[in-house]
Amino acid sequence: MRSRTAEWFECKIRYEKVMEDGLQKKVTELYVVDALSFTEAEQCITEEMSSYISGTFEVADIKKAAYKEIFFSDDEQADRWYKTKLQFITIDEKTAKEKKSNVNYLVQAGTLNGAVKNIDSVMGGTMIDYVIASVAETQIMDVYEHEVKAS
Repeated sequence: MRSRTAEWFECKIRYEKVMEDGLQKKVTELYVVDALSFTEAEQCITEEMSSYISGTFEVADIKKAAYKEIFFSDDEQADRWYKTKLQFITIDEKTAKEKKSNVNYLVQAGTLNGAVKNIDSVMGGTMIDYVIASVAETQIMDVYEHEVKAS
């Protein structure tokens, strides 16, 4: 389990997909890419999809994703992505009251329970008090990290 902080963009790709019954159907799939700008996000998702999709496709939408970090899993069964909201609990030194702040993460796992386990394994290594406020499976097909190309 590893986590990574970056600038993440959600990209929707629309194309004709050959379904299991052999018929073609127009589908829209959601992917997440690491990029510095909308332009770079479009370039990245176009490069990634070109090797998977034969024929034409369009980048239907790109928006900034609200993930603080993404928790990746090396488990082969981890084929789903879960949006999780964690609440961090801090004590205000002046008022001595508890303060909760919400942070969104994207977690790779095979099951909802696996997502919770992955969160606990990453966050357990910190000294931060947290509560898992929500975990929901997403429609995200895959996440592409930025790769620095050797020159």
